[in-house]
Amino acid sequence: MVKLRLRRQGRKGKPFYYIVAADARAPRDGRFIERIGSYNPNTNPATIDLNLDDAVRWLSNGAVPTDTTRAILSYKGALYKHHLNKGVTKGALTQDQADAKFAAWLEEKANRVGVKTDGLAQKAAEEEAAAHKREEEVKEARTIAIAAKTAPEGVVEDATEAAESEVAEATETVDATEVVAEVAEEVVAEVTEEVVAEVAEEIVAEVTEEVVAEVTEEVVAEVTEEVVAEVAEEMVAEVTEEVVAEVTEEVVAEVTEEVVAEVTEEAAPAEETSEENA
Repeated sequence: MVKLRLRRQGRKGKPFYYIVAADARAPRDGRFIERIGSYNPNTNPATIDLNLDDAVRWLSNGAVPTDTTRAILSYKGALYKHHLNKGVTKGALTQDQADAKFAAWLEEKANRVGVKTDGLAQKAAEEEAAAHKREEEVKEARTIAIAAKTAPEGVVEDATEAAESEVAEATETVDATEVVAEVAEEVVAEVTEEVVAEVAEEIVAEVTEEVVAEVTEEVVAEVTEEVVAEVAEEMVAEVTEEVVAEVTEEVVAEVTEEVVAEVTEEAAPAEETSEENA
């Protein structure tokens, strides 16, 4: 089987390929039957040089392209022309119609490639202009530096003084702005501290009154209970003493009366007995 494939050429890092028709059993860079074009991927867009008629002939004879080679043949129109030739062979269209379609396709393809090429060229020109501008700026800076070194001392001093004055004015403006900002921050801080202190005092006073009231109520309640308990104990003790004294007196009186009565009763019969004996 014959294959249409790439045969590598060129040095390391810069490949260059031949488009060849070769036996499928041959090595990649070995023997080939015919060279039909070349492919250089080192350019943008890639450079492709292809013998269109030879490529279509090999496709008609049954050669099978590799994937990369198929993409190259499609890009150059070999596959499309092979398709149109098959239509002519089958009678689907005439040769003139096939040629007209292929010419229109080539024109459209050329327009697309031209747009891409113009875009790349414009981009390259812009990059070159930017590089040239950077070079001019570097060159101008070097010229100014050399002129400053070789210029008389008076000119350098004048330029230095002018630059210093401009810097001083800018610095004064910046310093004034910074001072105003700092003063404003200090004033705001002082006012904030005063307001916070007043509010804190009011809050502390209110909280203190509430706490004192609550604590006073609790203390009064506790003290009252203690005082009442002590007074009650004293009163109970006094009452108990008085009651005990009264009860004791009453008991003593009653006991005394009972004892006296008993003694009297016992003494009366004894007297009567003694009188009878006499």
